[in-house]
Amino acid sequence: MIGVGTWQLGGEWAHDYTQGEVDALLDAAAEEGINLIDTAECYGDHLSESLVGDYLARRGRERWLVATKFGHRFHSFMNRTEDFSVAGMREQLEGSLKALRVERIDLYQFHSGSDEWFANEELWRALEELKREGKIRHVGISILGKGSEGQAQAAKSVGAEALQVVYNRMDRRPEEMYFPYAVQDGLGVLARVPLASGLLSVKYRAGESFVKGDFRSTFDAEKLERDLAEVERLKREEVPEGVPMAQWALAWCLQNEAVTAVIPGCKSAEQVRFNAAAAALA
Repeated sequence: MIGVGTWQLGGEWAHDYTQGEVDALLDAAAEEGINLIDTAECYGDHLSESLVGDYLARRGRERWLVATKFGHRFHSFMNRTEDFSVAGMREQLEGSLKALRVERIDLYQFHSGSDEWFANEELWRALEELKREGKIRHVGISILGKGSEGQAQAAKSVGAEALQVVYNRMDRRPEEMYFPYAVQDGLGVLARVPLASGLLSVKYRAGESFVKGDFRSTFDAEKLERDLAEVERLKREEVPEGVPMAQWALAWCLQNEAVTAVIPGCKSAEQVRFNAAAAALA
C-alpha cells in the first residue's frame, strides 16, 4: 500500500500550501486508489491536520484511513516541546479531532517519544479507554528516528497494533530492530521517509544546499555529502535501467513482506501519481 505523508503541509518544507493545492494533491491520491493519510499534531500547530480536515469535510471522510500522532506542541520552525502526559495527550487528541473534522482517528500514534515517556503505563491505559469511547480505532507507535528496539518489542503488550519507522534503502536498521517483532506480533508497519527525505529521488547532487525554511537545511553537511555519494552508487549499481530511482526506492520498501505501507511526502498531484505507480514495481 502507498499512502500520503503530509509533514510538508505544515510549513517546514519551504512552501506554504493553499487549500486548493491540498485538494488537488488528495484528489489525485483518491483517483489513484490511495486511501491512507498520515499527519501529525505538530506539522504546524495542527496546520497539516486542518488542511486535510477541510478537504475531508467537503470531499467525504468515508473512503480514507486517517492516521495522526501525539506528543509534541509546535511553536515555530523546527521548534517543539514534548508533552506525552495523559492530560496532554487527551488535549492533543481533541485538537486533532477538531482540526481533522472527524469523530474518530483510525490510527493514533505515540510520536517519536523517548523510552522514558513510553514506560508510562497510565498513558497506554488512557489510550485503551479512548478506544472504548470510540475516539480512536487503533493505537500505533511512531518510533523516533534514532531508534528504539525496546518500543517495538513491547508494542503488543501496551496495546499498539502498528509501528511507524524510518525505512529506506539507505537506512535498513528496521530489518533487524523492528520487523521481527512486527511479524511475530502481527503488527502493521508504516515505512516513513522511504525516499530518504528526497535524496533517493536523485534530484540533488554533491554540493547541494537547501533553502531557508526547508527542514533539510538543518542536515549535517558532511553526512549529506556522504549520503549523496551513496545515492549515486545505488543508482549506478542497483537501479534497473529505465526505472526512475524514486519509484524503485518506494517499490524496494514494499518488497519487504513486513511492510504494510509506505508513506512518502508529495508536493503536487503529479508526484502523487508518480508515487502511486511504484506499487506496480513491487
